[in-house]
Amino acid sequence: MPSLIKKEKVLYPDLSFKTCGICFSVHNQLGRFRSEKSYADAIEQLLKENNIRYKREFILAPSFAGESGRRNVVDFLIEDKIILEIKASPLVSRKEYYQIQRYLQASELELGILVNFRSKYLHPKRILNTRLH
Repeated sequence: MPSLIKKEKVLYPDLSFKTCGICFSVHNQLGRFRSEKSYADAIEQLLKENNIRYKREFILAPSFAGESGRRNVVDFLIEDKIILEIKASPLVSRKEYYQIQRYLQASELELGILVNFRSKYLHPKRILNTRLH
């Protein structure tokens, strides 16, 4: 009997796995009470060591006429494929989800990863561009 469960394709499995692995490594090394900049510095170092191309604090082009510059600044753009947004906050809300959706739609990229380093245990959230999926 054929399976009735539709198997979803995971976007950029190797790259997203490596990116999340770097985040886990940084969380293990620095703990949960540092600033976002501290985590970003450590992530940047590991991206370099792993020869992963990235852009840090990358400014997306305006997504509509009249949008001011620097409105959409992503923490990391990984290999021009994945937006990595890092937080160091007690809670991550829908606001952060909507922020990544805005970034994905403005850039026309498919995948974002949201990581909150303040959590006791790291739970990277994969977020797909709702306009493309």
